[in-house]
Amino acid sequence: MGVQQRVLPAYRVPFFDLLAGACEGGMSLFAGMAREEEAVVSAELLRIAYCVPARNLHLFDGAFYLCYQRGLIDWLEKTNPDALIMEANPRYLATPSAVKWMHARGRKVIGWGLGAPSSSRGDASPISAENGGRRRGVWPRFIRQFDALISYSQRGADEYAALGFPREKIFVAHNAVAPRPTFNVQRSTSNVPPAIIFVGRLQARKRVDWLLRACAEMETKPRLIVVGDGPERARLEALAREVYPAAEFVGAKRGASLTPYFAAADLFVLPGTGGLAVQEAMAHGLPVVVAKGDGTQDDLVRAGNGWQVPPEDYGALVRVTREALSDASRLRRMGEESRRIVVEEINIEKMVEAFVRALKS
Repeated sequence: MGVQQRVLPAYRVPFFDLLAGACEGGMSLFAGMAREEEAVVSAELLRIAYCVPARNLHLFDGAFYLCYQRGLIDWLEKTNPDALIMEANPRYLATPSAVKWMHARGRKVIGWGLGAPSSSRGDASPISAENGGRRRGVWPRFIRQFDALISYSQRGADEYAALGFPREKIFVAHNAVAPRPTFNVQRSTSNVPPAIIFVGRLQARKRVDWLLRACAEMETKPRLIVVGDGPERARLEALAREVYPAAEFVGAKRGASLTPYFAAADLFVLPGTGGLAVQEAMAHGLPVVVAKGDGTQDDLVRAGNGWQVPPEDYGALVRVTREALSDASRLRRMGEESRRIVVEEINIEKMVEAFVRALKS
């Protein structure tokens, strides 16, 4: 099997190796490098899948960004895959030629993506589904070339179906970055005051500044643990000295080094966009507060294990955080539900199962 990706971020390696293990004839992955300003940590090594470097040509910026991957057809000719999975993104200019190459040989091509983005989801680009893209037929025409589609979320699947793609050919592979947890959850018996943890890259869009200010508004001041590094760290530390001196900046932590910080916390809060650590926090039995985003949060965060707040709504963040911290026993129950969700429903093993179903369809 062949898999095309614009870039291969390090967090995707466990999934792709697990998927490769499910492919009888092996798997080859074609991926290039991100732009420097994206700060994507690229993978250096796959254990099972074989990665071929693409030569990414990045064109324009922002809403007009496009990418052309040189060498895509050469890779197909050398690899000669029985099936191909591609990112379902019309910004990637080499996709149609790769689809034509596969279809000329009677082979399946599956698109994998977030759905058809709209201006309401923060994509006001010329090819967004609501900003003329749907009316001009860009998205319907683009997805029609695929034999099946895999969506990161149920919302994305619904968007594909709304554009006319057959529902029976749409599969949901919930976006997961970690295997099914098998470790025992370590939890402090009682935190007084309660402890909030943030884990992620310290950049403006994560809105850690809001989290600092929100903690300052709590009647009972929580312990705040900020795990991560990034371009905003110095500014955030300066802000913390001004508005919330008790905040603890512990730097970037990964893997086992994160465990004691999760164990010390009662609540995970992500006030901004992005956030691959949500699933990891849930695996450690934490309830979560996250900003609404691309739809993947809808599948992870439910009434039983957390709260979603409108993006860019500071007042809502304060209200929800205050409510969450008001009932310690409820937080414990919600943390147990978080753990159940990632054990039973959303993990890379379940993600691979969905990909296999799509390939066999």
